[in-house]
Order: sequence, then structure tokens, then C-alpha cells
Amino acid sequence: MESKGRRKKTGIMGGTFNPIHTGHLLLAESARDNFGLDEILFIPSGRSYMKRESEILDRRERYEMTLLATQDNPAFSVSDIEVRREGNTYTCDTLAQLKQQEPETDFYFIVGADSLFSMETWKEPERIFQGCTVLAAIRDDKDADRLGEQISYLTDKFSACIFPITFREIDISSTDIRMRLANGQSIRYMVPDQVISYIEQHHLYTEDAKWKPNRQA
Repeated sequence: MESKGRRKKTGIMGGTFNPIHTGHLLLAESARDNFGLDEILFIPSGRSYMKRESEILDRRERYEMTLLATQDNPAFSVSDIEVRREGNTYTCDTLAQLKQQEPETDFYFIVGADSLFSMETWKEPERIFQGCTVLAAIRDDKDADRLGEQISYLTDKFSACIFPITFREIDISSTDIRMRLANGQSIRYMVPDQVISYIEQHHLYTEDAKWKPNRQA
């Protein structure tokens, strides 16, 4: 039983999830375990202002795959807050909406280390840093030194609260998965079986010519 007055701790995993893969799930579970989070909320993006919509699978299909990938973990849930939103979706707006809906919850925004070097260019970054604690995944010791300097910089500039996550990264990316599918290669163990079944059932990615490797190479 939770003690009286204890605030809920929710981790946020945002992304295009095009498609979601085992690396996303491992990072989410590592953050939950290391920081005692009550749940992880996965938020597939709607229309990203950072990417061309033609390069990304339909938002509803990405949402459905995220549901399938997380259904076996009771600490994981999925929100369609960005999928339903018209126009471009921005992290600062999503955080503001979540905080309005759950004022007694503390939010922890989970990102890859590289994101810390671009967050300053996102829309209204000060609102992001003031609206949550940021958890940044460290890939290796070399990355840790560089990340530490960036954490200090952002902390001073935005009064941000940022903590590194010790995370043993596996070499999986959504881009590689799409290329493997286009080339007829297996993605088993890279993606949850339920997601593989969904991809096969709906014939996703395999007919997208721009992801096919150069067969003459």
C-alpha cells in the first residue's frame, strides 16, 4: 500500500516508434527499475515537426504496434494523446496537458543521450525542463563524460533536473529494422513477436521502396 501523500511517479517514453523495438522496451524497464517509477507511459508521436510525415508510418498503425509491444508488462501503458492531436505535436504541449490531467503526478521524461544535445532547439525547451525530470540513457563510459558536461550546461541554463540512466544498449534501431524488412531479412528477437505478426498481417514496410537497400551495392 502506498503511503499517504506519496506522489505517483510516471516515466514518459515518447517517439515515433516506427516501429517500436526491444531497445525501447529495455530502456523503459531500466528507467522504471533504477528510479522506482510506478509506470511507464509510451506516447507515439502524431505529426512530428522534425520529420516529414511521408517518411513515417501512419500514426494509428504505430500506436497499435506500441499497444501490442507493451501489453505483457502491467507497468507499461500507452497514450494516444499525440495521435489524436491535430497539427504538429510538441513535447512541451504534451507535458502541459499531462500535468493538467494529473496534477499529483511527477513526470520523468526518458530520452537517449543524444537528445540532450538537441533539446535546446525543441519548441519552448524551458517548459519541458520545468515540467518534468529528464532521464538520459548513457551508452558507454566515453558517452558519460560528454553527457555530464551537457547536463551541467542545461541545468545551469534552464534550472533543469536531469539524471543519467545506466543502460546497456543493444544495437537495434528502427531504421535498421525497416531496411531488414524491405530486404526480406528476419527481425526476430529485435521486435516483440506480436509486433512482427502485426507487420506481416498488414504488409508494413516491405513495399516502401525508399527503405530498400541498394541491391547493386
